[in-house]
Amino acid sequence: MSDHDDAMTGGVMAGGAMTGAKVAIAARGITKRFGALVANNLADIVVADGEIHALVGENGAGKSTLMRVLSGMYAPDAGTIEYHGRDVTGWSTATAIGEGVGMVHQHFMLVPTLTVAENVVLGHEIRRGPMLDRAGAERAVAEVAARSGLDVPVGRRVSELTVGEAQRAEIVKTLYRGARLLILDEPTAVLSPPEVQDLWKVLRRLRAEGTTVVVITHKLDEVMEISDRVTVMRHGQTVARMSTADTTPRDIARAMVGRDVVLAGDVPAVSAAPTAREDAVASKPVLELRNITVARKDGTPAVSGLSLDVFGGEIVGIAGVEGNGQTELIEAIAGLSSVQSGDIALNGQVLKGTARDRYDAGIAHVPEDRHQRGLVLEYDISDNLILGRQREYSRRGVLDRDAIRQNAVEKIEQFDIRPATPDAIAGRLSGGNQQKIVIAREMTRTFSLLLAAQPTRGVDVGAIEMIHRRIRAVRDEGKAVLLVSADLAEVMALSDRIAVLYKGRIAAILPRAEATEEILGAFMTGVVAEAAQ
Repeated sequence: MSDHDDAMTGGVMAGGAMTGAKVAIAARGITKRFGALVANNLADIVVADGEIHALVGENGAGKSTLMRVLSGMYAPDAGTIEYHGRDVTGWSTATAIGEGVGMVHQHFMLVPTLTVAENVVLGHEIRRGPMLDRAGAERAVAEVAARSGLDVPVGRRVSELTVGEAQRAEIVKTLYRGARLLILDEPTAVLSPPEVQDLWKVLRRLRAEGTTVVVITHKLDEVMEISDRVTVMRHGQTVARMSTADTTPRDIARAMVGRDVVLAGDVPAVSAAPTAREDAVASKPVLELRNITVARKDGTPAVSGLSLDVFGGEIVGIAGVEGNGQTELIEAIAGLSSVQSGDIALNGQVLKGTARDRYDAGIAHVPEDRHQRGLVLEYDISDNLILGRQREYSRRGVLDRDAIRQNAVEKIEQFDIRPATPDAIAGRLSGGNQQKIVIAREMTRTFSLLLAAQPTRGVDVGAIEMIHRRIRAVRDEGKAVLLVSADLAEVMALSDRIAVLYKGRIAAILPRAEATEEILGAFMTGVVAEAAQ
């Protein structure tokens, strides 16, 4: 063990045995290698029957790998797994599912063209003769969903579902197969706050019925709200086990990172830097939005007649329940979608043309969907770090591989990207380290406006601290920042002004000093009908 052995408290002894509770599953001394990469190094976890257990750690700490070993996806190179007292080391996924262990992965494994019911019964079909009994399948799936408190449209195609509905479908699929131990990998990474609360209701109900739940997360507020006990991993090892009731977010963060961490709530929201708000408003806006209207893919209005200025030396945060036009607004500014009417101006020049033109004009963009918009997952770290900048790393039309690699070495060190290997394929990295690649690329080039959409989604507390520090540094350099985040605490921690988006319109623009969760929440949910500008 590590220097955090002294944190091994809360009903768990140093050897991993629990006091006063029956063990559901226990992994001890788990080592898992992928070539030269050691993902787990003598890792341990002991989970009690009927509890919600949080598994936390930095991105790349080995959490998902350990859970994939437990659920049969990977065989361990060393160590043992016991399930209800039986040695099941090296069992297969099929065996684990048959024994009642199911895992819902961060990236859903559903067939988009099939309905929810068809996905759930896939491989366990209900038949009427040689044909699939669709009505019977829908009834059976609906019964499982209702029994578990999961609201899922069983007859709808997966391609038509919201993210929250797709996740609930995954949980239903696991429960349909008889799961008594449910593992959820970063279940709230792409959920809106109301969807998160709906998920917590489901998990509490499952716990009350005797289901054991393991939640992989790095969101400390979620750990404190939903879990009974916590296991902390760092660099592939287990470094702490705690009872949630007997610990604090700061203690967990310290165990995760190995040092004291500045959490979002610890930092004054309004900068004390020389680039104060009074100086910013005296200058000309960097970004001007004038009565813009943007449509969704189905043609319905997502943003309607929106006007907003963002000045150099300030962070303007967009608060709002997801789905109120945030995605469409950012993509329209970045040139990824069209504006139906109105104007977008950068440094006094009305923007036209492609995303490439806007990139060249001085817009840096951290997209909310790093897989679709921020990375080429098949490329390695070094190539992803120069996307959009290939011309800077070319000689007579040929890429300068030495310069590209040197750039990667420098960025990997500056932004603590793991593994620290320029040749590592981006698609094989953890979500947080993928996000670090995007942050490193966008924040180290020449720009005057930073569009930061969900910049810390799927990122651990140590990386959040780093990203927040860099966003503030961009602001303090005199650049403009437009921030969109589903995390209201993040918006309040970073912003100088906060604009609330409701049904595609700005419901309010408030100085941070006047913005409270109650006031912002009232505008976000439409309780306050009049704009307060």
